Formats: sequence, C-alpha cells, structure tokens
Amino acid sequence: MIKDEIREELFKLQDVKYRDFQAKLIPTVKPERIIGTRTPELRALAKQLVKRDDIDEFLSDLPHEYFDEDQLHAFILSTMKDYGACMEKLCAFLPYVDNWATCDQMSPKVFKKHKQELLIKIREWIVSDKTYTVRFAIGMLMEHFLDDDFDISYPETVAAVRSSEYYINMMTAWYFATALAKQYDAVLPFIRDKKLDDWTHNKAIQKAVESNRITPETKQYLKGLKV
Repeated sequence: MIKDEIREELFKLQDVKYRDFQAKLIPTVKPERIIGTRTPELRALAKQLVKRDDIDEFLSDLPHEYFDEDQLHAFILSTMKDYGACMEKLCAFLPYVDNWATCDQMSPKVFKKHKQELLIKIREWIVSDKTYTVRFAIGMLMEHFLDDDFDISYPETVAAVRSSEYYINMMTAWYFATALAKQYDAVLPFIRDKKLDDWTHNKAIQKAVESNRITPETKQYLKGLKV
C-alpha cells in the first residue's frame, strides 16, 4: 500500500533533533505524532508522489497518523495542477488540519488562476467552526487578495471574525499587518477606529511595526494607536 511505502520513506528521512525542535514549535500536535522529516525533503517527496496514479489512496486515507504525513499531504495539494481535483481534496483535508504549520504551508499554486472560484470557498471557510479552516481562509485572503485583486470587503470580512482561538486571532493580526503594508490608506481605518478586538488590534500593530515595508514615521503613528 502507498501509505506504508510513504511512511517507511518518512522514517528513513527522520531527523530526531529536528523532531524535538518541531515538537516545541507546534504545541497542538502530540510529540509522538512527529517523525521529524525536514520541509525541503517533504516538498521534494511531494513532487514525486503527485505524479503517481495511486496518490488518491494516500490523500483519501484520513486522518493521517503522523504530522509529517499531514505536511506531505499539504505539499502534494500545493503542487496539483487541476483546480477542481485540488479543491475537492483540499476541502476533504481541511477538517483534519490541527496545527498552524500544516495550515500555513499549504498553498496550492493553481489558486492564482482561479481567484473568483477561490473566493466562493473562502466565504464558506471563514465561517467554519474549525479553527484551522478559518485560519486558512484568512491566509488565502492575505496571500491572493491584497494586491491588484484587493477589495475593501475583504478586510471587512476578516474584521468581522470574532474568536477566542489564539491561532485565528494571530492570523487576523498577521493579515492586518500585511494589509497595512500593502493597502495602507484603505486598511488604516480598521486600526484607527478599533474595529478588531483589543488583543488582535495590538498584535496587528506589533507585527506591522516589525515589518520592513512600513516607514519609521508610520510605525511611530501606529504605536500611538495601541489600546
């Protein structure tokens, strides 16, 4: 079975020190679920596996036992060239994503050519009761809709999210910090008029101040808007 073949390969690539390092960075994943395969090796393996006729067998075998299998799954989806197939597999996988790393490193390249269809799914994901589905939705808005495709309704959608989940609020802060760097005039009112909860508001300012894309003068102004 392809699952057994993949797992055997992941253990061959195991780096125990890296496994222990990862366990500290990803507290929502039990340490025993981490094999310790480095990201470049997972990406390289994903490029090989996506071409296999039996890869659906692995992608359909959910939930995976190991974090590294989740990572590999995310990287396989990221390399798929058929939008419909990619989206179908992504929607099946998202409910099983249980950590920020898998969520944030999953970025299908094919989405760049299908932004209007992607928006429809983002609107569904962002109201999900699953933490990392919401986080993924915000991440997709940040990645694909802060440049030429920007619309003020997108930060309005993100600002409307209210959650007690750290990993959702952190992504919201990251979104607004990036939006300040790319769409300052349009997005500043969300900070100036305090449209976010206090913690997310302050974290967005902190991350914006840490950015090299924002001028020192603007950073000073933003610091003055902290709650």
